[in-house]
Amino acid sequence: MFNKKKIRQKTKDVLNKKDIRKVRKEVNRIVNNTEKVVKDIPEKTGKLLAGQLAHPKERQRLPSEDDSKESRDEEIAVSVEELAIAPAGPQEIHCAQSKNTLKLCPRDHFHNLKKEMADKIYPIMEKEGRTRLALIICNKIFDSFSIRHGAEVDVARMQDLLTDLGYSVIVKENLTAQEMETELRRFADHPDHRSSDSTFLVFMSHGIEDGICGTKHSDEKPDVLRDDTIFTIFNSNNCRNLRNKPKVIITQACRGRGDGIAWVTTARTKVMADTRAPPLQYYWHRARCDAVTMTHVEKDCIAFKSCTPHNVSWLLETGSPFISLLTYFIREYCWSHHLEAIFRMVQNSFETPTVLAQMPTVERVSMTRYFYLFPGI
Repeated sequence: MFNKKKIRQKTKDVLNKKDIRKVRKEVNRIVNNTEKVVKDIPEKTGKLLAGQLAHPKERQRLPSEDDSKESRDEEIAVSVEELAIAPAGPQEIHCAQSKNTLKLCPRDHFHNLKKEMADKIYPIMEKEGRTRLALIICNKIFDSFSIRHGAEVDVARMQDLLTDLGYSVIVKENLTAQEMETELRRFADHPDHRSSDSTFLVFMSHGIEDGICGTKHSDEKPDVLRDDTIFTIFNSNNCRNLRNKPKVIITQACRGRGDGIAWVTTARTKVMADTRAPPLQYYWHRARCDAVTMTHVEKDCIAFKSCTPHNVSWLLETGSPFISLLTYFIREYCWSHHLEAIFRMVQNSFETPTVLAQMPTVERVSMTRYFYLFPGI
């Protein structure tokens, strides 16, 4: 015998034709609305760009560091508030960054790390009697290039950070390549480096693949400070007061005109490497057991650049994404992480390309230990 009561109950749990029509209607409504949203995205973007171009005084500029006179007519203005700069990092850091407080290192953490990793970290001097120095060179105004609007924001951020870390900061602005070299030599010879445990060199300028542009640079008459010049000035022969001490070089500048984006496939390619370096035995006979200590010409350096070779680096009127994120992560994590780990955090924040694609790079690393800043110690 069938249980009529159970059959009636099951019937109530099954959708009838009327219910199905309602569900279908609701699904169609959701799909249509979704399509409308997707179609509206390019339309709204177009309106945004058109509005910004129609009212240049009200727009935010997004120039790359390679924004010369020839490329000004081709620049695109978009709203900073509408475009995310750092997808993998704190989204709000760049557009509306309030100065985050430098987190200090607890003294017990410092002593524990110093004890456990004594031979793996660079020693730091006690605050009393320590004379740390840092140099910032910022070129904003050029004879043949556009003004680097927003550069002053980067300078303020870096100067505040380095001051909080215990460095006396020297700022030089709008220099030719020769003037930059002169300032670097003067800084390298500064007697205060004797009682310092490290230094920072920060460069902010237009740039090309060959180096950092001086204020008189043009295609016809290059005015460029090359990396080799910087490293030579601060090597073990020429800057003895900083020998065996960390030397951190930070550069916010273009290194070409590329946009830093590639569309890739899964196709395999062959990679080959070749070297004609002489065998190791070649060098041994050149060493002599004299009363002179042998040392590496270039050592204890690290360069952190805002982009890869051949590509552009972005600068907004609110400062550059690179300097903004770099100062944020140093303030947030330098109490517990060494500097190379913090640089990796900055790189990770640029991992997914956005409208303003760039990838910071760590180069010419000759550090043999970990460099902890130990803020507050």
